[in-house]
Amino acid sequence: MFDTKIAIVLRDDLASWQALNVTAFLTSGIVAQSPEVIGEPYRDRAGNVYNPLSIQPVIVLAANQPTISTIHRRSLERDIRTCVYVEEMFATGHDAANRAVFAEFTPDDAKVVGIAMRAEKKLVDKVTKGARMHP
Repeated sequence: MFDTKIAIVLRDDLASWQALNVTAFLTSGIVAQSPEVIGEPYRDRAGNVYNPLSIQPVIVLAANQPTISTIHRRSLERDIRTCVYVEEMFATGHDAANRAVFAEFTPDDAKVVGIAMRAEKKLVDKVTKGARMHP
């Protein structure tokens, strides 16, 4: 049904609140990159209107730190634009601080706790190889 795939890979040792927080932030980045993934508003039988949701499923995967680093490297090598959340962003409180702490690292030394992408299905599968379905 879809030519593309949305995948979020989370580091497998995150606390529940961290995993949920990272997933929310990374999803917002995918939507910002690809606003066409947002569908139409929802309406219930009583006529109440609700915000639209993604038209495409989002696959959430888990991996250890070395595997996430490999996925990050593969995404860069294949020129896939991703959303990345690094561990140090947990200690910040707003977007400017997130971007400042993010800028302190390179792909080689970043402690990536989450990475998200939307790209052609086969490419996403190749890049995320080694990750497993999130429990």
